[in-house]
Amino acid sequence: MADAPAGQISVTGNLPLYKSPEPINPAAHRGKGLKFTDRPFDFLSEAHFVPVTMGEFAPASAHFPVIFLGDQKTPVAAMGLQAGQNLFVDPETGNFQQFAYLPAYVRRYPFVSASHTEEADKFTVCVDTGSHLFSDQPDEPLFNDADQPSPFLERAIDFVRRFEADVALTRRFVERMEELDLFDQQQATFQPRGADGQPAGEPQVVATYHALVGERLQKVDPKVLADLRDDNAFLGAIYAHMLSLSRWEILIARAQQRAGQAVPGDAPSAGITPPPEA
Repeated sequence: MADAPAGQISVTGNLPLYKSPEPINPAAHRGKGLKFTDRPFDFLSEAHFVPVTMGEFAPASAHFPVIFLGDQKTPVAAMGLQAGQNLFVDPETGNFQQFAYLPAYVRRYPFVSASHTEEADKFTVCVDTGSHLFSDQPDEPLFNDADQPSPFLERAIDFVRRFEADVALTRRFVERMEELDLFDQQQATFQPRGADGQPAGEPQVVATYHALVGERLQKVDPKVLADLRDDNAFLGAIYAHMLSLSRWEILIARAQQRAGQAVPGDAPSAGITPPPEA
């Protein structure tokens, strides 16, 4: 649960986007809060992988490959092909692409939870004081004149609480996938092409990651499949992840367009399939 700062706390794990998270309290953050700018997503512009939770696989799969990274197999949405470049943040305006899915990890920013080292069921909400949104002339202050959490901060705390519940469910999902031995290491490759659309040079690896494999899923006992479908909605998340991997081609096309390169005429276009001929 959320709690006031007490005892020893720690922000654990890899935290993309965050620079200087601090436990929120009125003594340190009186008169401070968030100030919104005309470039709201500059903080996201260099993040090419963004963590997502299991419940987000379906909406995220419409726009990004959803893959699993590292020994912990952390699920992320791939938003770029190289470190330091997010293909969904406009470098000119600092805006996120309209209508693309915005992960909860981003919507939570600049707030984050820190766990109590002695009490795993408790956490303290922190704010990233290194964020360009953090200000001593805020549009949305963290505390009111009586040093009580503002309605804005209360909503943020509630969002962090719900996000942590989603993270816990995602961990259980990954553990179950490991128990069933459904993961395999895969690579996404890119074949450079010339202006005529013909291959030019050797294929390039753009990502190495863990993925759930359909051939392994086919070998799972039908009763276990029914449990994955009915008890915890894991089966839907598995299929959403698998379908999302087709988005690599669109991501590569976006990278070519961002670099000013010609995109071959047969490259996918926004994931839209033309209607059948009459």
